[in-house]
Amino acid sequence: KVRKARSDQKTDGRVDARLTALVCQSPPDEAPAWRLQVLADRLVELQAVEHIPTTTVARLLKKTNSSRFTGPRSG
Repeated sequence: KVRKARSDQKTDGRVDARLTALVCQSPPDEAPAWRLQVLADRLVELQAVEHIPTTTVARLLKKTNSSRFTGPRSG
C-alpha cells in the first residue's frame, strides 16, 4: 500500500510567504478576520498551490503564530 504524502509537506517557503502576505492584508468583504476556507481558496486562485485543505492552512498559520484569522466555529 502506497502512502500519500501529507499536503503540508508539499508546501514550500513560497506558499508560506504568500499565506503570510494574505493574512497581513485586510480580509475580503469587510469581514472582521480571515476565514480558513477563504485563505485556502485565495491561495488556489493565486496559483500558489493546486489544492490546499483548511487544516493545512491552519497548520501553516500556527507555525507562524498568526492570530489574524478565525477558525471553524465550534458549538
